[in-house]
Amino acid sequence: MTPLPPSEHLGLARLATRAFRGENLVPLAQGLLERIQADPREAGAMLDLGLIFEMAFQPEEGLAWQARALEVQRLFRISPARPVGLRLLMFVGPGEIMANVPVQFLLEDSDVRLDLVFVLPDRPLPDGIPDHDLALVGIAESDANRPLLAFLEGALAGWPRPVLLDPGRIPLLARDRLWTHLAGCPGVLVPPTVRLARTDVERLAAGQIALADLLPGGTYPILLRPTGSHAGKGLEKLDHPEALAPYLSQSSAGDFYLSPFVDYRSPDGLFRKYRVSLIEGRPFICHMALAPHWMLHYLNAGMVEHAERRAEEARVFATFDPDFALRHAAAFRALQDRIALDYYALDCGETPDGTLLIFEADTAMVVHTMDPPDLFPYKAPQMLRIFQAFRALLQRHATR
Repeated sequence: MTPLPPSEHLGLARLATRAFRGENLVPLAQGLLERIQADPREAGAMLDLGLIFEMAFQPEEGLAWQARALEVQRLFRISPARPVGLRLLMFVGPGEIMANVPVQFLLEDSDVRLDLVFVLPDRPLPDGIPDHDLALVGIAESDANRPLLAFLEGALAGWPRPVLLDPGRIPLLARDRLWTHLAGCPGVLVPPTVRLARTDVERLAAGQIALADLLPGGTYPILLRPTGSHAGKGLEKLDHPEALAPYLSQSSAGDFYLSPFVDYRSPDGLFRKYRVSLIEGRPFICHMALAPHWMLHYLNAGMVEHAERRAEEARVFATFDPDFALRHAAAFRALQDRIALDYYALDCGETPDGTLLIFEADTAMVVHTMDPPDLFPYKAPQMLRIFQAFRALLQRHATR
């Protein structure tokens, strides 16, 4: 049977931008549903509909539509609005939005045609993979994705085009592997992080095992989170052993990450958290959030409500290269030597003594221009620098 050509797909970036800017996506979803009813092979419409459901906090419905799409087709195309200048093939896996590199945001308003190839467990790559100038492994680190990454290690050996993001190195970004892999990096602190079964945490709560038996250092306060969680979901700071049992009573997770809490407050009492993209080792600031609470994410930092916080972020953007990047230049060089990926991002802070404190490293962090320009006029020019650097990265590798 002749394989179907790639199904046209709006994609995450276009849909998320419309939703983030307040557009009601219900009419779009209704139109997609009508297309599917008229033609049950409309896999691209199914995939887009799944993304809309997921963004509407209905992940089960979203994944169900994704699964229906993948029964019909495993090749999808996101076409640029301008003439095609580069053809990028990206290998992705099934799952929620954070399962894959959101590269569509980095290609905003570019001339790159993006073809997605879904890699499925225990299945060969699909027939009919379109010709391309280079490929990128878009499957991010997670328990579910590790078998897919292992499969791609073999499948991409001898691939006829350049391939970015070595699938054998992406698992090094796992929370419980990163700290050991980066041990000894100058100017870098990655708190020890261990993975525990629920039974281990229950034994710790019952006093049957000491914290020092599980975690180097073994002192409170600690951080506990379910494995696979993002954006602080299920993350708690526990100040003493008695807090463990109440935490477990509110969580049904079977596995957890345990790490020490590092107090990264600045002298003014505020916490500051940075997102930094690294493109072939060169750091680019993506955002900086500051607030009086330690569990800090950009969306909970009150950046919209506090003009003085935006003003500080703007100053960080303006001075990042000669200030933050220069102060941590040795750390960034060491990170690139150890991690050796063409593109990834860090969520990080600084300890009181000036050490680069790494909370997380991942290829799937979102870097975008969705923030309203009237409130964040300094963001679009910086994002354009990142997008141009990423496009240049693609071009360099495509022409090798």
